[in-house]
Amino acid sequence: MKFFVDSAELPEIQKLNAMGLVDGVTTNPSLIYKSGRDFLEVIRDIAAVVPGPISAEVTAEDHPTMMREAEKLVTLGKNIVIKVPLTVDGLMTCRRLRQDHIPVNVTLCFSLNQALLAAKAGASYISPFVGRLDDQGQDGMGLIQDIRDMYDNYGFETEILAASIRHTDHVRRASLIGADVVTCPPSIFYQLFTHSLTEKGLAAFRDDWAKTGQRVV
Repeated sequence: MKFFVDSAELPEIQKLNAMGLVDGVTTNPSLIYKSGRDFLEVIRDIAAVVPGPISAEVTAEDHPTMMREAEKLVTLGKNIVIKVPLTVDGLMTCRRLRQDHIPVNVTLCFSLNQALLAAKAGASYISPFVGRLDDQGQDGMGLIQDIRDMYDNYGFETEILAASIRHTDHVRRASLIGADVVTCPPSIFYQLFTHSLTEKGLAAFRDDWAKTGQRVV
């Protein structure tokens, strides 16, 4: 399973990328707003740091303007993935971009039917928002499982990108289901490293080593 970082904060992305565990980055208008920076500059900077796919989302809601925005965004790096909403115009844009072999991430997916339409439109990635479904009392990870089953049934090549990740169990379950990608904010990414027994074991080793009075260097 691939790990994408869901962030527009360049220092955070650089730090995580240095670990060698980051396969790509996802952004959206809300993350750009929180960064306080120019949208095009942020995307260009991220694309220069992370060699993997960088999702840059169009802001228009009509097909012609989406296409014009996409044409601008793809100039920001060779690894740009155009992100479009799961709407009629979004899927029209997806189909057109894919005809030109431009990768597309279809976002804001909340149902199996939507995921089917995105795959039919040739989406490179489908982004189901599991956390937002959970917030509504629905089973977000259940949707990931349903999409996995449906895509496997028909041999769709669209990759399942589990998004709106709220905790580490979302990551665990996505990996067991077979999601192709999980995108999560840096805070969740770092939580994947932690376990109480790891911390306890390190503390015991640290105490015992101190008692030896030795040093390696």
